[in-house]
Amino acid sequence: MPQESSFIVDADWLEANLGKPGLSIVDASWYLPAQKRDAKAEYEAAHIPGAVFFDQDAVVDPESKLPHTLPDALTFARHVGSMGISADDTIVVYDGPGLFSAPRVWWMFRTMGVFQVFLLDGGLDRWKAAGKPVTAEPTKVAPCVFHAEFDEKRVASFEEMQGIVGGGERQIADARPAGRFTAQEPEPRAGMRGGHMPGARNIPASSLARDGSLLPPEDLRKAFEQAGVDLSKPVVTSCGSGVTAAVLTLALETLGHRDNKLYDGSWTEWGGRADTPVETGPAKP
Repeated sequence: MPQESSFIVDADWLEANLGKPGLSIVDASWYLPAQKRDAKAEYEAAHIPGAVFFDQDAVVDPESKLPHTLPDALTFARHVGSMGISADDTIVVYDGPGLFSAPRVWWMFRTMGVFQVFLLDGGLDRWKAAGKPVTAEPTKVAPCVFHAEFDEKRVASFEEMQGIVGGGERQIADARPAGRFTAQEPEPRAGMRGGHMPGARNIPASSLARDGSLLPPEDLRKAFEQAGVDLSKPVVTSCGSGVTAAVLTLALETLGHRDNKLYDGSWTEWGGRADTPVETGPAKP
């Protein structure tokens, strides 16, 4: 395992452990509509042997009108148990490029009480580039009972965000690209306002990784500090729809920052309403 983050395993480690009892491998690839990629079809064409596909558009709260909303513990347990994943397993999650959508599923498992969950360094792209095995053969799944223990302290609600924006008891770290944060570039969802929550700081998720690997801790720390985030104080992470915010959560946890939450509704909820305050331009000093 690499020394930079205790939450990441490398391709050699995973290859050496393929097929061992108690190891679950999860393909958590997901792409923005503008990328015009079909994650499920790509999984079916080539995946790491033994991997199951985690559909981030299906493992959601069925009552929510927002995308990717975290389901309740029973719904999550039903989906994950049907994939043959046990809460006692060592779980390795990956996506295509390495650190885009996989951290979201890593965060979901941790929010549901599972902590022996890791990310694959470099994702499927580096795995294939290294000549590691892939297959189109369907993974044989033995459904099981998954015991989920939801930790509400890891999730920030809309009502909580209203208090945070109004009172400032938590810092807001926004993972969207700078152009969307400042409103110089449009949101990918039609009709969505541009800009950011008052007081938010911008740390694009893409700036925390290089070639599919998380930056070294000293570089992660510098990125947060340069954005104006005090790592000695509580933080809530946000993004477009709650996916790449988890990259910031991963970086915070890697730095030993434990008092953090993820705003699940993120900008789709906040920016999609007419009654929420929005700022444009760079973050204010």
